[in-house]
Amino acid sequence: MGTHEESIDVDVPVSTVYNQWTQFETFPQFMDGVERIDQVDDTTTRWVTKIGGVQRDFEAEITEQSPDERVAWRSVDGSSHAGVVTFHRLGPAQTRVMLQMDFEPEGVVETAGDKLGVVGRRLKGDLERFKEFIESRGTETGAWRGDVDAPPTA
Repeated sequence: MGTHEESIDVDVPVSTVYNQWTQFETFPQFMDGVERIDQVDDTTTRWVTKIGGVQRDFEAEITEQSPDERVAWRSVDGSSHAGVVTFHRLGPAQTRVMLQMDFEPEGVVETAGDKLGVVGRRLKGDLERFKEFIESRGTETGAWRGDVDAPPTA
């Protein structure tokens, strides 16, 4: 499983950045290869992606969510991946967004792309577009500020 980490500093308050990140249906506006996301319920999203000509449909569940701090998820079907995004207040109007994603490449092409750094560059580009998106708006398109408790550890 490949692990990828990227971060970016955004010139918007932490609550605005967090609120926007909870609006999953807007992700196609700044995430390359994301065609559509449907919010099924508070903790379930349905994704349609098309990357390198390969379309994938999968469901993901939010496994942990704490307002202004973190959102964690994992896939429940389709390709195996999980991740967490954390939000760090740097000042009254500046936030660091840190994204960590683990995924299991499928097939030779994805494995080669992972080893060549394609996934890391894609995540970096997505964060840069998110920064442009939220800074140009200055406000979020919506918010969900509920808590999702992390599953108990064994």
